[in-house]
Amino acid sequence: MKKAILETKRLYLREMTPEDYGALSRILQDEATMYAYNGAFNDSETKEWLDKQLARYREDGFGLWAVILKETDEMIGQCGLTIQLWKERKIPEIGYLLQRDCWHKGYATEAASAVKEYAFGRLHMTEVFSVIRDINTASRNVAIRNGMVAIDTWTKHYRGVDMPHILYSVRRV
Repeated sequence: MKKAILETKRLYLREMTPEDYGALSRILQDEATMYAYNGAFNDSETKEWLDKQLARYREDGFGLWAVILKETDEMIGQCGLTIQLWKERKIPEIGYLLQRDCWHKGYATEAASAVKEYAFGRLHMTEVFSVIRDINTASRNVAIRNGMVAIDTWTKHYRGVDMPHILYSVRRV
């Protein structure tokens, strides 16, 4: 088992490895889970997503990490920090995506809150963001529970579709 980067009451977060492809596929290749991305990923898109996280770990020292449920030692999602482009500005984003049977159990909020504290405490960031598609009410609520407020909107073109997004932010106090 890879070393945990973060630990919460019910979860731990660690770097993903190529061995996590199957668990990641169950998330990224599920139509209902991926509604905010305009549909499920195929095998090559899933591999590209995983490879991008592995590159982020090497280049940035962080990325989307595997969210592991302590009770079962199962990967139930991903959550972490990535550098995203928002209207020409690079920002540190807290992102999260869990498999559908783990929705509405507080795991995303628990993981995202731990990532926020990591960003402020360990990485000494002064502000973090979440970029969320406007139709993704559940993720918007996680951002709000994580102390974030909506500060901007922008329509991103992704996978052939114009997708309105909301930028949420929280500053270190």
